[in-house]
Amino acid sequence: MVRTKDDPTGLAELIRHEVAALDPEQPVGRVATLDELMEASTAQPRFRTFLLGGFAGIALLLSAIGIYGVMAYTVSRRTREVGVRMALGARPVDILKLIFGESMTLTLVGVGFGLVGAYAVTRVMKTLLFGVTSTDPFTFSSVTLLLCSVALLAGYIPARRAMRVDPMAALRDE
Repeated sequence: MVRTKDDPTGLAELIRHEVAALDPEQPVGRVATLDELMEASTAQPRFRTFLLGGFAGIALLLSAIGIYGVMAYTVSRRTREVGVRMALGARPVDILKLIFGESMTLTLVGVGFGLVGAYAVTRVMKTLLFGVTSTDPFTFSSVTLLLCSVALLAGYIPARRAMRVDPMAALRDE
């Protein structure tokens, strides 16, 4: 190991010459900087982390699309009910609370099951984590908050659509 203030790659031939002068039988196979060695030793864990993060992002996107799709379908099937409620005096805010409340109830049930499942798999994840425990409360709470925020947005769009239902048009449709 050699410490230098100059470019270490430029000193490789000089280092080989000095080692050969000290011990001609000692081979110098590969000269690399400490940064290169660190990069090589952490490449595989970084790749796994990147891959896991990519799959997590795709899962988050799919869950948002799924929640949106289910809620949009539910709202479209309940157009007549929403029209009747509005004709009987329900305000748009009441309709928003109804649809949004159902969306968040489903989301919170899913998050509850997900937290139980995630806690169950923490032993497997210990080998992939560096600098954080597998049951880190900050990580669990921040991911839960992120999932709930995505679900809020995915459920809000169909709920807004339900608020704009014209009661007369909804009753006339049937």
